[in-house]
Amino acid sequence: MSDQVLQLRNVSRTYGSGVTSVGALRGIDLDISAGEFVAVMGPSGSGKSSLLTLAGGLDKATSGEIFVENTPLSSLNINELARLRRQAIGYVFQDFNLVPSLNAVENVSLPRELDGVPVRKARRQAMDALRTVGIEHLAERFMDQISGGQQQRVAIARAIVGRRRLILADEPTGALDSATGDGIMEVLRNRADAGCAVVLVTHEARHASWADRVLFLKDGRIIDQAAQSFDPASLLGQPAS
Repeated sequence: MSDQVLQLRNVSRTYGSGVTSVGALRGIDLDISAGEFVAVMGPSGSGKSSLLTLAGGLDKATSGEIFVENTPLSSLNINELARLRRQAIGYVFQDFNLVPSLNAVENVSLPRELDGVPVRKARRQAMDALRTVGIEHLAERFMDQISGGQQQRVAIARAIVGRRRLILADEPTGALDSATGDGIMEVLRNRADAGCAVVLVTHEARHASWADRVLFLKDGRIIDQAAQSFDPASLLGQPAS
C-alpha cells in the first residue's frame, strides 16, 4: 500500500529538562497506510499514549516530524491543526472527553457542525455513527444518564463520524464487556477495510489480533513489529470460509 496516511520521521518526545527529563519517545520511524489497522502494545510507560497524542496533533514532538496525509503537522497553526483534526482524525480518549451538557447525538455531531456541516445533516451522520456502535436508542440521553461503557461507545461514534482518514484509539474497549468490546473491534476493523488508517493502543492480545500489524514499544522505542494475516472468522468464533 502506497497511500500513506500517517508518517513519523525520527520522532522523539521528551518531558522536562536536565536530570529530571523523561524520554517518552525516542527516534520513532513509522509509516501507516490507508486501509491498514495497526495495534500498539507495550508495558505501562513505554510511550503508547504519547505516540497517539503526537499522531493526533494534540502534542508536539521535541524533534522529528509527523505527517498526516503528507501534511507536516509542524507547519500548521492552531486553527489549521484544529481543522485537520476535525476533518481527518478521529480520536478515542481513555477518559472519553465528552461534553456533559450535550446529549449523545449532540456530542457526536459537534465536530461536524464545527466544520460547517448543516445541523440536520450532521445529526443524520451522528445517528448513523451511533447506530454503527449499537446505541442509537440512547441518542437523546445525557452523559450522566448512561453507563461508562455506553459513554465509551458515544466517544467511538464521535471518532468515526464523517469521513475520517485516520482513527486513533487509546484502549477503546476498557469499559466494555467482552462481547461489546469485540463489536467495537469489528467496527474499527471495518473502518480499516473501508480505507481508513487505524491505530489502536491496547494491552490485550485478543484485541491486537484484529490488526494487520502489531508494534511493540519499550522505553519509547519500537523494539519489534509483527505483520499478521487477519482472519475475522477465527476472532468471531466462526468457521473460516
